[in-house]
Amino acid sequence: MGRNEPARGESTRREFVAYGSTAVGGGLLAGCSDLVGQDDPGSTEGEDDESYSVTMAPMGDVAFDSPPESIFTRLTHLAGMAFALGRGDDVNAMHAPDYYDELWNQFTERLPGVTLDWSGLYSSWDPDKETLYDLDSDIHLADPASVNALDSWSMTDIEEVEENISPWFGNQFSDRHGEPPADWADRYEYYTLWEMFETVAAVFREEERYEALADVHANLLETIEEDLPPEGERPTAVMAGMSDIKSMYVYTLDTPGILTAHVRPLEPIGALGDDISSGDTIDMEGMLEADPEVIFAPGGMHPETDMPGIRDAFRDHSIGQRISAVENGRIYAQGARYQGPILNLFQLEMTAKQLYPDVFGEWPTYTDGPYPEIPADEQLFDHQRVADIINGDLDE
Repeated sequence: MGRNEPARGESTRREFVAYGSTAVGGGLLAGCSDLVGQDDPGSTEGEDDESYSVTMAPMGDVAFDSPPESIFTRLTHLAGMAFALGRGDDVNAMHAPDYYDELWNQFTERLPGVTLDWSGLYSSWDPDKETLYDLDSDIHLADPASVNALDSWSMTDIEEVEENISPWFGNQFSDRHGEPPADWADRYEYYTLWEMFETVAAVFREEERYEALADVHANLLETIEEDLPPEGERPTAVMAGMSDIKSMYVYTLDTPGILTAHVRPLEPIGALGDDISSGDTIDMEGMLEADPEVIFAPGGMHPETDMPGIRDAFRDHSIGQRISAVENGRIYAQGARYQGPILNLFQLEMTAKQLYPDVFGEWPTYTDGPYPEIPADEQLFDHQRVADIINGDLDE
């Protein structure tokens, strides 16, 4: 996987992938994917007519001669897209790989024939440029603006990796529509999880696999919308990280972006006041003031998370025990905030059952282990169908 470090003046960029326009110098372009030569007057076709380009902010228009093979990632919404396209094992780096390998595999247990191994990969939250040369990836499926925001990375470093190794292709600040670094603000655009997935699928020429999964997603949303209880019958809720119940980071449920893409379609009533923003921390007094009827615990399904212990800690706390969600036994484990499309399907299903068990079926009380085994006639989407698509069987 590695190779000797090239001299910095030597161009080592792969011949099969090249930018159609400079990533850091181009203006903000539209968020759709455009194949070269398909009614795009600004496109330039390759001589063999096999080249294609894909557009996403903040990179702009990126041209490819063939689909990338080895894949560098940082955050798991993009690694999860590679996984959904059957390319999970081609990922060579990600943030906290051992943690997310264990968490993702809580869900693959319910996808027959699907396997995933991210353990031992390079941990890339603050990537070392020399290691990127060693990895020699065919694509950096990561947001150059978010990498540039790190103290250890300059714009020159971003350009060097683009020029000497391979392109950047990613978008992080769609997580909750946060502000990108000032140098990138005029070319930034926000995407939904599935809009971004469509664009990433175009990079790998996996449009058919995307369409098959998008159909599953659309049908799931339709199922939810058809049976969604009226507003007066929806509980109040909070999503709270609880590694320390004395200081819990919280997310408002109507915040746009990827982090709440599994909650917004279900339209629970946000319990937090207008003075609280996503990413803020509150103490137990603040949680009692919000008094949610449901508390979601992201990361609660990780094997190292003690969900029974968290529930006990609330019940044993003189203030926590008075919170409605605690009194009613409605503290629920969830998966990852930076969810890819497959986790989004599972988390939509689990959240629907957690919020509205009388409508969508009871959610089993989760203590530990993999995603609960749900009988086929109680699944809100076809788990086997999704497994087949990941494995390349697109025929229904």
